Amino acid sequence: MEFSDRRYRALFDASPNPYLVLDRQLHIVTANRAYLASTGRTLDEIAGRWAWDAFPTDPVTLRHMLASFDRVLQTGEPDTMALLRFDIPRAEADGGGFERRYWTITHLPVFDGAGEVELVLQHPIDVTGVERMREAAGAAGGQGTSLLAEQTGLIDRARHVYETNLHLRADVERLKSLFLKAPSFMAVLRGPQHVFDFVNEAMVELLGPRSFVGRPVREALAELADQRLFEVLDAVYASGKEYLAHDIPIRVRRGAAGELERRYINVIYQPIVEDGAIAGIFVVGSDVTEQHLARRMVEMQVLQMKQVERQQAFQLALADRLRPLMAVEDIIGEASALLGETLGLARVAFAELRSATGPATVRRDWCRPGIASIAGLNSPLEAFGPAVAQQLRSGGDVVIGDVGQDERTREIRANYEAVSVRAHVTLPLVKAGELRIILGMHSDTPRAWTQDEVRMAREMAERTWAAVEAAGAQAELRAERDQSQYIFDTMAEGFALVDRDWTITRMNANGLELIRRPASDVVGRNHWEAFPESVGTGIERIGRRAMEEGVAGSVEYAYPLAGAEPVWMEVRVYPALNGLAIFFRDITARHRAQEQLRLEAQRKDEFLAMLAHELRNPLAPIGAAAELLAMDKLDADGVRRTSAIVARQVGHMTSLINDLLDVSRVTRGLVALESGAVDIKATVADAVEQVRPLVEARRHRLELHLAPEHALVQGDRKRLVQVLANLLNNAAKYTPDGGRIVLQMEAGTDSVLLCVADNGIGMTPEVQAGVFDLFTQAQRTSDRTQGGLGIGLALVKSLVELHRGEVAVHSDGPGLGSRFSVRLPRMTLPGAVAAGDGTGRPALLPAAVGRRVLVVDDNVDAAELMGMMLRSAGHRVHIEHHAQRAIDAAEETRFDACILDIGLPGMDGNELARRLRALPATRGALLVAVTGYGRQQDRDASRAAGFDHHLVKPVDIAQLLALLALPA
Repeated sequence: MEFSDRRYRALFDASPNPYLVLDRQLHIVTANRAYLASTGRTLDEIAGRWAWDAFPTDPVTLRHMLASFDRVLQTGEPDTMALLRFDIPRAEADGGGFERRYWTITHLPVFDGAGEVELVLQHPIDVTGVERMREAAGAAGGQGTSLLAEQTGLIDRARHVYETNLHLRADVERLKSLFLKAPSFMAVLRGPQHVFDFVNEAMVELLGPRSFVGRPVREALAELADQRLFEVLDAVYASGKEYLAHDIPIRVRRGAAGELERRYINVIYQPIVEDGAIAGIFVVGSDVTEQHLARRMVEMQVLQMKQVERQQAFQLALADRLRPLMAVEDIIGEASALLGETLGLARVAFAELRSATGPATVRRDWCRPGIASIAGLNSPLEAFGPAVAQQLRSGGDVVIGDVGQDERTREIRANYEAVSVRAHVTLPLVKAGELRIILGMHSDTPRAWTQDEVRMAREMAERTWAAVEAAGAQAELRAERDQSQYIFDTMAEGFALVDRDWTITRMNANGLELIRRPASDVVGRNHWEAFPESVGTGIERIGRRAMEEGVAGSVEYAYPLAGAEPVWMEVRVYPALNGLAIFFRDITARHRAQEQLRLEAQRKDEFLAMLAHELRNPLAPIGAAAELLAMDKLDADGVRRTSAIVARQVGHMTSLINDLLDVSRVTRGLVALESGAVDIKATVADAVEQVRPLVEARRHRLELHLAPEHALVQGDRKRLVQVLANLLNNAAKYTPDGGRIVLQMEAGTDSVLLCVADNGIGMTPEVQAGVFDLFTQAQRTSDRTQGGLGIGLALVKSLVELHRGEVAVHSDGPGLGSRFSVRLPRMTLPGAVAAGDGTGRPALLPAAVGRRVLVVDDNVDAAELMGMMLRSAGHRVHIEHHAQRAIDAAEETRFDACILDIGLPGMDGNELARRLRALPATRGALLVAVTGYGRQQDRDASRAAGFDHHLVKPVDIAQLLALLALPA
């Protein structure tokens, strides 16, 4: 029964009735204050003592008391003794000795959870006064009636006390049940000696049946003496601070005679404070042994699983590393490296013994960075300790955690330290009864080796040596096979064998090199799985035909490579005895040469077509001007205008021809530079002056950012002006109207950098790669907006390189402009050059009257001359240079005929013809195409667009006038 609950203790002590609690052996458990006051004793004097040691009595009274106590234990019912004499000690102030007292005593049973009597509650009632009155009545005779009345009052008081005790007993039973049945073990310890005041069933379950109550903890639980629990109790009692701990290991006897058993508990020591002082300790806790052991088991299982996984991972890694190896040294090296890296060792060494008593030679070792190799070391085993040598020769593993402490190596510690060894595991491999191989694992610091590490090393040593022996046995077989393999591998082309199930059974080294794959990726695999990209190609077609029909075949095939350009292969397939024989060789160089020839031929065709177009363009106005002059119908002003047109067009043709001659001479090395000191700023001024008319005509903003100082280069002034003019001209042509062009000059110590940047149409990476090639332009379209022959940038590159310079281009992509950079070596000598000037302006001719004809051509001169010719013939002519403006004019005015140039900017002539055919006003008009493109595909395209006739520049005016004279 527990008396540490504060509410119960207060109730127990507050009762005016005296109570004494006894266990089944009649030891005093506790007493309340009323009892102690009535007996003149203290709890420390009587607690834990046998009742009649604490309260001596005569043998007769003792016999009656024991009989009453026994009846309570046997029947479980209360037992009352009417009158017993117990003398109590008299205080010294009252004379000392004992005072005679008489008592009526009731013994009440207190049951445990199983319904058994655990404690006996003794309730004494002091009836000394009644007994004295009875004695007095016997002496006085006639006063019996009043004495009986006094007795009756005392008996009523005794009955009231008895009934109160019954209620108290019920309270006690409830509190007892609460604490006894608690799942946690509980105990109340009293005083500095930690005397057991109460323990519940869980405490008994944990510690076994033994005598607790009334005994100090050091006596009741003597086996805990060396486990620090008593010291903790002392500290809690002294400090008043709570103590909490988890998973405390204790060794206890489950009963007084039991063996020591390890248990694990969670425990709280809570100080009990009464009247402001520490009176005891309330102990509560749980036996967590099963949970602890289960957790430990799980942890051990996890650890074992990790060890198994680690072992398996090591074995798999070892197998993977050793599988492709054939050379003995490579096998030992790879195995040693894997073991050293896995276990974090300083060194792993393989030593070989030629004879059982001879020295050991380190054949190969792996060392951590910073650790010296001992490969080649030849030393007798005894050099590392006689005991070690004997143990190894007997086949025993040597495991030493610290060579300076182990008795086998302590005396020769210096030998180990000389090779950076402080701990080692050395394993012998005995073959045919003789020590042949020694594996050593070395650590440069002391180390506690585990069985798992030793086992891993043992397995590695055995598997490695098995692989070494297997490699030796296979070496002879390989030697025989290598003879035929040499022929197979040294073939000048790839060769493979495929069986009838399409399994690749063999491929030579040259073939593997051609496909850039290891044999493990190919040999033994199904052909269509190894090369899925060949399914549905010519490879499959000729392969299946050869397999099914026995017909050989060949094909050129682009073999794809990851992250690289495809390799072109010539593949030849022949029927074989059990499948196919496949020969293949790299023809990429040949294919590229053929492709280059094809591209050059295409460029040549495109160049010739463009050249014809560019030459026809000036010829058209020249021819028209000649016919106008032949008609002799022009006044002096018309003759001047016509002559100016002829001069301009002749100048354009001359420029084209000069470019062609220039690039031809430069590329053939026939240009001789007139070398001298050239001022780059003056060169820039000349080039800007040359391109200014084009820049102004396109309404561009040209910005110059020049270094403040003059910079000289060694070169040909005229050619350098030509370089810059070409770059500026290129920027002006390939930048939409109203664009921005920046020419920047930077003067460095050794070089001069010239950059021409624009915000024009930009270039794709493909165009940038070949922009300086001859006859190269961006993709051509029939609008021919920028014109040119594709030779300007090739000429720029050649001229810059003649000046020992470099030229480069950069563009972020289509629509993001371009930047051309020219870097030339700088001179330190002074010098200057002069610049030139001169511009020209086109003019418009006045209108005339006649049949309504719409002329659309972006070449202003050609359109004007065409208009003059038609007006001279009596037609009314309207001229436009842009397609959209022509559509706007056709919507406002009804035209009988439309003469359209195909190469218009933005919308070409074919699209314009389709738009005009869609308008009601021009749906039935005569549409004539006038263009420099005269190929059959050009004629087909114009006819499909809705043109009635296709005339090639220079136009035959008589033919055109004849077409216009036809009835509508």
